[in-house]
Amino acid sequence: MQAELSGKVALVTGASRGLGAAIAKKLALCGASTVINYFRSREKAEALREQLQEQGCRVATIEADVRSEAGVAQLIAKTHTVFGPVDILVLNATGPQPFLTIEKQTWQSYLDQLEFFVKSPLLLVKEVLPDMKRKRSGRIIQIGSEVFELGQPEFANYVAAKGAQLGQTRSWARELAVYGITVNLIAPGWIPTERHTGTPQAELDAYAARVPMRRHGVPADVAEAVAYLASPGANFITGQRLSINGGNTLE
Repeated sequence: MQAELSGKVALVTGASRGLGAAIAKKLALCGASTVINYFRSREKAEALREQLQEQGCRVATIEADVRSEAGVAQLIAKTHTVFGPVDILVLNATGPQPFLTIEKQTWQSYLDQLEFFVKSPLLLVKEVLPDMKRKRSGRIIQIGSEVFELGQPEFANYVAAKGAQLGQTRSWARELAVYGITVNLIAPGWIPTERHTGTPQAELDAYAARVPMRRHGVPADVAEAVAYLASPGANFITGQRLSINGGNTLE
């Protein structure tokens, strides 16, 4: 199914590569005027913009640190200037994800993850909310993770932040439903992207063997789910976690 998003403005954070790039590409191809947010990977973001513009899409790149209040304010202001108010906000930005034993964890290691998965979404939603409330419509889609259900060891800082992100999603969904704004979270399994370059094949194979469908997903799987939740067909779905992981968290 091809979602129809013509006339909508989409903003995807952390969209220069990986899942974010796949999501931005899908939304743009569905007709949304799409902002590719990036922080450091300018070349990748510009290459994606050029590729999509060659296909007739309305796309722009905007650099911003989405952990910064000033950065977020400028990002939304520039989006307004280029395309107008945001209709679809996809909260995908992330940073380093080190595995750390409890002994090596610090409060700062937790804060590092909370800045991406709790603080950044808060800053962005506060900026787009006035327009969404005025229009009495909007789509807010968080990119979470299956690790909150799995309880990944040596990853407690990341897992805890993802759990907080899910709780944030559910609370926002109840608060904003009366305005016609939906808030949902997509929880991918381990979907290899550029950040996983160099991962031993044995490790990749071991994960896939535990998945009921016996394989890894691909970024397009997540992008398709985002496009659906952004579409008019999902206007009565809110506060939900959608797992994109081949059944890995059925239990």
